[in-house]
Amino acid sequence: MEDPTSPDDQTDEVTQTDTEVSLDEVDRGVLFVLQRDARNITIQEIADEVEVSATTVRNRIDRLENTGAIEGYAPQINYERAGFPLRLLFICSADPDIRNQTAQDCLDVEGIINVNELVTSERNLHVQAVATSTRDLTRMTEELNGHGLVIHSSEIITNHYSQPWGHFESEEHSD
Repeated sequence: MEDPTSPDDQTDEVTQTDTEVSLDEVDRGVLFVLQRDARNITIQEIADEVEVSATTVRNRIDRLENTGAIEGYAPQINYERAGFPLRLLFICSADPDIRNQTAQDCLDVEGIINVNELVTSERNLHVQAVATSTRDLTRMTEELNGHGLVIHSSEIITNHYSQPWGHFESEEHSD
């Protein structure tokens, strides 16, 4: 893919509104490659795959980070191998009026690694945790209840699968 502008002329390529960043084909290509494995790829390898210069890739990544389209880079941890054999999903309900604050407060509970807010009024928080024993589970359950959550169920997660979202893949590279 040809890069139609020089890196300095690309300031209008990504525009941010209150909630959305506009992406062009180069941005989508960079995001797709980063989703696959951001840790083990160089800027030059991304540039080769997206068919633009390394400078363009670096500028695009900087801009995507600055506009919030890229929020960070996190390792994918195998918690079982790291000594935390239990990975759990708590299905909870929180008061919708304070759901956002409650979700953030849950992250203060030792062992909680991820909290997802849902739009629904019931079962509107999914809380992921890691633990080493049932004692940890009991403690976390008590602390989550202390934050005003109603826990509908707690499930042991056996596997997790993910893939890069295909929308970011370039049309010419999706064959």
